[in-house]
Amino acid sequence: MRTFLIALALLVVLALVPADLTGLGLPYPGLKRYGTYILTLWLVTAIAAMGVNLIVGYAGQETLAQAAFVGIGAYLTAIAGKHGVPFGISFAASGLLTFVIGIALGFPALRVQKHYLAFVTLAFSVLCWLVFRNETAITGGVMGLRDIERPILFGLKLRNAQTFYWFVLAITAVMTFVLWWIVQSPWGRAFTALRENPLRAESLGVDVRLYTLLAFALGCAYGGMAGSLYAPLVEFIDPSPFALGPSLLFMLMVVIGGSGTFAGPFVGAGVAVLLPEWLRAWETWYLLIYAALVMIMMALFPGGIVGLARVSVRKRQP
Repeated sequence: MRTFLIALALLVVLALVPADLTGLGLPYPGLKRYGTYILTLWLVTAIAAMGVNLIVGYAGQETLAQAAFVGIGAYLTAIAGKHGVPFGISFAASGLLTFVIGIALGFPALRVQKHYLAFVTLAFSVLCWLVFRNETAITGGVMGLRDIERPILFGLKLRNAQTFYWFVLAITAVMTFVLWWIVQSPWGRAFTALRENPLRAESLGVDVRLYTLLAFALGCAYGGMAGSLYAPLVEFIDPSPFALGPSLLFMLMVVIGGSGTFAGPFVGAGVAVLLPEWLRAWETWYLLIYAALVMIMMALFPGGIVGLARVSVRKRQP
């Protein structure tokens, strides 16, 4: 009950962050369009990072292709939208397609050793980027796809930055609850057992290949659905956000936030998306400051920011 109340309070706070509260007598004018866009980007990034955390943090596997799965979802939604396909269908199709691709990609690699999965995802990431860049008839190549329509909900077009933010926040809340349910279910306990000791898990009757493959495919599906939200958010996509570098950044988010912790992806996505924006006041120095802060955090806090917070709370307890 306590966890539910905390989650509900956080959801209410996040819903009110971009809103203008001056009409209620509060001295808070809300966020402007760009601020709301950055906050929405943080939520979309956190969804993709949740998928990486499920693969890396809970199942103990490796992935270097999350940006590629985000790209698949983004391009599928953009192309389908130009042919009149409703967003709901594109969103579900993005999750389903990336789930199936995740199974097809992970099954051969997991027959050997888990680090082979990292090599396979690395190759897959490069392959997807080449397809996004070179198949100009479908993806638009380096010129990209523009004028991507935002979804319509109950006859209301979510063109406004605030309304689209609330839409993404609602989807993020649902997907967070689904992930929480997965982690708390027997599936989640099997994932954790695989991460801690695969041999012991197998001796206790856990189908190692099945559950590892399931965790990988579910994590890929989260990437695809994040991409489906990313396309209408930016309204223009090209291959650059779906290269290998962004995939490494997703991995970095999980490590910085706290691998294997539920709040880690949100904290890590906040560091990756929000922190650079706050540091822009330092103009040309902000990238150097950002990189230095990230290196310090990784060197001094191997358990991530969430892990550091947990240690601090435990030390304060009598």
